[in-house]
Amino acid sequence: MRKSRFTEEQIIRVLKEHAAGASASDLCRKHGISDATFYKWRSRYGGMEISEARKLKALEEENRKLKKLLAESMLDVSTLKEMLGKNF
Repeated sequence: MRKSRFTEEQIIRVLKEHAAGASASDLCRKHGISDATFYKWRSRYGGMEISEARKLKALEEENRKLKKLLAESMLDVSTLKEMLGKNF
């Protein structure tokens, strides 16, 4: 996945500017982002504080690692079953 040019803190600051009354199109022009990016950020980070965004990122990273471990263990199990099946 492509790394964003903006950190969670910067994204939340942009969204807070919008909540304070700035229009979405003005913010997009000011920060050099597309309308689609702004609305994607708003759906994902809307109403969050910076600490909550950090927790979300940490949880997503942990989830990614756990999924990788699960896939590797399932591969090991299937390989062992296949090897046992050939022996008998």
